[in-house]
Amino acid sequence: MLSVGQLNEGVVLDHIQAGKAMDLYRYLKLGDLDCCVAIIKNARSNKMGRKDIIKVEGPIEILDLDVLGYIDHTITVNIIRDGEIVEKKELSLPKKLVNIIHCKNPRCISSIEQELEQIFYLADEENEIYRCQYCEEQYRHSAKHRLY
Repeated sequence: MLSVGQLNEGVVLDHIQAGKAMDLYRYLKLGDLDCCVAIIKNARSNKMGRKDIIKVEGPIEILDLDVLGYIDHTITVNIIRDGEIVEKKELSLPKKLVNIIHCKNPRCISSIEQELEQIFYLADEENEIYRCQYCEEQYRHSAKHRLY
């Protein structure tokens, strides 16, 4: 059995779909952080069969929870202090996304003006539909359209 050291202070991202931890690593830009990151792939899970886990040493503020909530709002976020889980954060779809998804409308001002931020707002939470702030172009977010 594989043993990964205990985290004294940091964040554990649990219940990640098996095989998707590296994609999440890239989208959260964990490689740019100056901290210890452990990735466990294909761990056994009673709930999911197999799952991935990411452990990040450091405060939760180093993670972009909007990106995480958008990618997969079913992931469990455990906050660790003094080696113990002190809080579990519930993720939800963020109300506003900035530079996470890009407008596909070629006539949108955000497509023409490259330095303009790509801003989307959550228009329909039930159907996971976002709309471009500038042109109202619809972006449907679903399990098959996940970033990873």
